[in-house]
Amino acid sequence: MIIGLEVHCELNTKSKIYCSCRSSFGAEVNSQCCPVCMGMPGTLPTLNEKVVDYAVKMGYALGCTINPVSKQDRKNYFYPDLPKAYQISQFDIPLCEHGHLDILVDGEEKRIGITRIHIEEDAGKLIHDESFAGTLVDFNRCGVPLIEIVSEPDLRSSAEAKAYLDTIRETVIYLGISDGKMQEGSIRCDINVSVHKPGEPFGTRVEMKNVNTFSGAVRAIEYEAARQIEVLEQGGVISQETRRWDDLKNCNFLLRSKEDAQDYRYFPEPDLATILLDEAHLQELKDSIPELPNKKTVRFMKEMGLPEEDARQLVESIEKAAYFEEIVKAGNGKIIPKDAANWVLGGISRVINETGKPIAEIGVTAEDLAELIGMLEAKEISSSAGNTVFEALLKNTGKHPKEIVREKGLAQVSDTGFLQQIVDQVVAANEKSVNDYRGGKTNALGFLVGQCMKASKGKGNPAIMREMLLNYLNG
Repeated sequence: MIIGLEVHCELNTKSKIYCSCRSSFGAEVNSQCCPVCMGMPGTLPTLNEKVVDYAVKMGYALGCTINPVSKQDRKNYFYPDLPKAYQISQFDIPLCEHGHLDILVDGEEKRIGITRIHIEEDAGKLIHDESFAGTLVDFNRCGVPLIEIVSEPDLRSSAEAKAYLDTIRETVIYLGISDGKMQEGSIRCDINVSVHKPGEPFGTRVEMKNVNTFSGAVRAIEYEAARQIEVLEQGGVISQETRRWDDLKNCNFLLRSKEDAQDYRYFPEPDLATILLDEAHLQELKDSIPELPNKKTVRFMKEMGLPEEDARQLVESIEKAAYFEEIVKAGNGKIIPKDAANWVLGGISRVINETGKPIAEIGVTAEDLAELIGMLEAKEISSSAGNTVFEALLKNTGKHPKEIVREKGLAQVSDTGFLQQIVDQVVAANEKSVNDYRGGKTNALGFLVGQCMKASKGKGNPAIMREMLLNYLNG
């Protein structure tokens, strides 16, 4: 399988790329349009400089060469959602080119080449509905700014493609240039797939247009590769063509034979000036790039000892990743990062999902959670007591974990003399479970430990009591 991806990402500028219309999702149909984005005769576009800045930031994030002098071009084609009958894009001199993106698949890093990143305007949206005949057009999306990120054909599986798309999405969110909301069409992709036998030249590629979910991209790739293999094994020939993926039917169908660049009759956009970028501004944009998600994921794995899945889940959210690092820092090297990750991905994520609040509004500081984790690791409190403390912290009383433990009497008892008395009582009261264990039913041990915890009102150290039980049962 040989896969190349063309990712179209809507930028979160306040206005559109060539006019002052709002660039926002969900407005009333055809309410965010003007003569410029509607393509009325005599209108002139004006480039939104923020679009250029955002594209350059993405270029730096992907290790691209930035062209300080570039231009915009007209890409000519007729389609009902394109009122000008051409799209302003970039052809031979894109803003960014010759970059790469490092992805992580099953713990292994792989570098995917980036051919180019260019700016262009989005088209409108065709609306089909059973409530009316024909097709209607919403022009609100016309002129919404896009960057198109074109990969080299370096991907070799649907899993690699999924990792690539996930990393692109996380990167634009970390840069603050897009909201990355796939459900609103902020990221869409065209997929190029070909197949060939090892050692033979690459096969003829087929393009699938506007796949708008990453899971859909995985299904589309797997389907198209299987379709091509079946055609070839039956003695057929793969034609260069464009197909449309139907995620509901889990198949694709022919749209048209694939165009080449000359079919679009590209020529320089006469109504827009050359884009010139000075070195000082480029350096300012380069300096603004934060630690990127793919690098952060690898760092969490190597420096913090996190499993790949935990690192990925943390990095998916800027907020969670930052909070996790604050907890580890607050622990001053005395807590295990994996335990901090478990709390962020467990209890904290549960509260976020239930309340819809960001971490800053939940009220559990990184310092308090680090203190709680430290007490749990030192066996000063039991896991059940830890949950009690966490719920108390959520009430935002201003009390810290150690105060809560002291007030509620949650400190775990490790006094062996006291615990031995409890174990002796539990053993005497549960003769059947003792005999079950000795008869081979080892799950009886868990029941007996539970009875010991109950008898100690949750304060007894379960590890010590378990060891005492085993000494008795195996004695």
